[in-house]
Parts: sequence; C-alpha cells; structure tokens
Amino acid sequence: MKAEASGKAGLSHSKERKVWYIPHHGVYHPKKPTKIRVVFDCSAEFQNESLNKHLLQGPDLTNNLVGVLCRFSKEPVALMCDIERMFHQVRAAEQDRDLPRFLWWEDGDLTKEPTEFRMTVHLFGATSSPGCANYALKTCANDNEEDLGSKAANFIHKDFYVDDGLKSVESVPDTVTLIKDTKETCRRGGFKLHKFISSHKEVTEAIPIEDRAEGIQKIDLDKEAMPIERALGIQWCIEKDSFQFRIVLKDRPCTRRGILSTVSSIYDPLRFVAPLLLEGKKLLQELCREKAD
Repeated sequence: MKAEASGKAGLSHSKERKVWYIPHHGVYHPKKPTKIRVVFDCSAEFQNESLNKHLLQGPDLTNNLVGVLCRFSKEPVALMCDIERMFHQVRAAEQDRDLPRFLWWEDGDLTKEPTEFRMTVHLFGATSSPGCANYALKTCANDNEEDLGSKAANFIHKDFYVDDGLKSVESVPDTVTLIKDTKETCRRGGFKLHKFISSHKEVTEAIPIEDRAEGIQKIDLDKEAMPIERALGIQWCIEKDSFQFRIVLKDRPCTRRGILSTVSSIYDPLRFVAPLLLEGKKLLQELCREKAD
C-alpha cells in the first residue's frame, strides 16, 4: 500500500486546504482466506457529505463483460492473467492527496495516539478510481504500441475487464510472444502482469513459476491435471477449456422472496443455464400473478 505519514506540523485545516478522513476495513474473500483486501469507505458521510459525492466518475472505459468472455473462447489457445494491485499503481495528483487521509493505530492499540496517513494512489472504493486506472492502462498501451506491436496494445484495449485479462490466440508460439510483449508494455507503465494461466501446458511451461497463477505453481504439469479456475466469476475447466457450473442450492423458504433468491443466485452472464432456470422463473411468475405471500 502506498501511503505517506502526515506530520503534525504539516497538517492544516484552513479553508484553503481541503482535508477528508476515510474509514477503512479489511475484507476476506471466502475462496481466498489468506488474502485481505483493504476497502476505503469513500461513501461514508459526515454532516451529509462524503468524498464520493464530490468525485467525478469519468467516462466508462471498462470493456463489455460478455464481449470479453466470448472472445476468450474464440481461438484454440486460451490465456488468462491479472494486473497486480491495479488501482494502487496509479498515483493521485499531489494537490488531491489531503482528501484520502486515514488514521492508523500502531499494533492495533487504541490507547495510543493515532498516526495520520494520506494515500498517494487511487483507492479501492473511490468513484473516480476505475476510470483513472483504466485510462492510465490504456494510455500505457498507446505509448508503447510502436515499440512492442499492436497485438499487445489490442489485448490491453479490448480484452481486459478492469484488472483481469482474458485472451484467446491462434497458436502456442503467438501466445508466448504476446505474453512477453504485454508484460513489457505494462512494466513500462508501472503495472505488473502476473497470475498467468493457459489452456495449453506448453504456454504455462514458458511462464516463470512466480508469474503463474497460485493454483498451478506447485503442480507437475506432466503428471497432474490442470485445476478449475475462475474466469471473471465463471468456473473455467482449464483441462477441457470449457465453462462449468457448480450449483449449490441453499435452504431457502418456499416464498416468493426465497424462490427469487434461489433463481438469482446463479451467476451466468453468458446465459448458458438460462433454459434450466425457466421452471423457477415460471413458478415465480405464477406466484406474482396470484399475489401469493
């Protein structure tokens, strides 16, 4: 995390200097219990004001999710990667760094005086962060397209969904070259590409172990089958290069709300299992028509 301490002598709360303090908390993903993500609550209000109320979202530069997933299945060799801490690689303007301030108690001891910090980079939770980070990434692709080729630039422009890159390529050699050029393009812009994984073991073997996805770093590619990974929320069976669904139905009450919750719990942006959900939707429609409680 890129932050800097603000000394007491350097703090100013005059009308000429805008200062804001942001509450923050850690979030654990159920599938990643050892990794914590710090979320800054930029929507937290004080006297009916919040930082997000004063931030401009900017243009939506995020690629279409369905388009990225469809192109991911187009060619024979599939490739997936990730940008390490994307938002935190884009620095905030110097004049704006007094707004994302936060307090920190050393060793979690609330009896001590807190230390004041301010973030020097864009925050996960700020309205403006996705637009700024996407703009920086695409600018990086434009700046290096002449040196490193249009294929790497097109990959970054068209086949990234925020920090996740999904691409399908015609051949193994072309995929290896694309990885090399895209990594260098991102490196020049201050971004690090990692967590690479491919449907072809020959591509995976060409990637340094430390840059591979965690699930395949310790497996024997010659003897062990490739695991199932998540591609933008969908289960991707790497071995068969196919999307799969593992549906675990929770015990819900037999009410309209319970049925709606069950039908809506299946994440399926490409509508593969939509025909199987028609029975549940039909039942829900009939209950609504009858105004059942």
